[in-house]
Amino acid sequence: MPAKGAQILDREAPSPEPRFTSGGVLVQDVTRAFGDVVALAGMSLRVAAGEVVAVVGPSGCGKSTLLELVCGLQRPDAGLVESDPAVLMAQRDLLLPWSSALDNAALPLLVRGVKRARAREQARPLFAQLGLAGFESARPDELSGGMRQRVAFLRTLLAGKPVLALDEPFASLDALTRGQMQEWLTGALEREPRTVLLVTHDVEEAVVLADRVVVMSPRPGRAVAEVQVDLPRPRKRTDPAVVALRERALEALL
Repeated sequence: MPAKGAQILDREAPSPEPRFTSGGVLVQDVTRAFGDVVALAGMSLRVAAGEVVAVVGPSGCGKSTLLELVCGLQRPDAGLVESDPAVLMAQRDLLLPWSSALDNAALPLLVRGVKRARAREQARPLFAQLGLAGFESARPDELSGGMRQRVAFLRTLLAGKPVLALDEPFASLDALTRGQMQEWLTGALEREPRTVLLVTHDVEEAVVLADRVVVMSPRPGRAVAEVQVDLPRPRKRTDPAVVALRERALEALL
């Protein structure tokens, strides 16, 4: 049973006509299958421009598939996906080991044809903002896990897309570093506001970072509940209000 206070999504009600006039992300009644395996069936959600929405659900319920659909890396078999231009940040940082942190961050600019000197000039000021000043010349193997993730996030920002699709961005980090990165990400989004669709297995992380938490069912995945997070930022994991919302979201997963 979904948690008390979690909004239950009525899948028997008729779907509204799609309205995509103010940006953000719209996913409506989407089905996506891979052979006999149906990853998503009747999946719907909306992310308003500038909103941070976290998606949680059991392993294999189609969360990563959802992000790839939003980013245009896959196409739905049925239903509608509309989004402002989106960029995907995967679980692994995927930094080029032979390049400096600065050149890794500037990679989207280089791909677009920006001259290397100009690309570095655009990327360099952001290193100080994101706590990476002094590490511009470092290779990835000289950086900590948290620093590598910050470089990867900076690269995602420099892609210049209004929608960030974050797929378990801190899953590989230890608990202490993960908490630090959550605080850092909150500050980074205050400085560089974007529309964010965050997939995470960590329900507490979802409550700490998001404006809303969307709970998905087991495969085939669909949205079955939402938890609104009306708490000021920054949020502490130990805050009783955060703990209470985490419990509501966890109960909705059962």
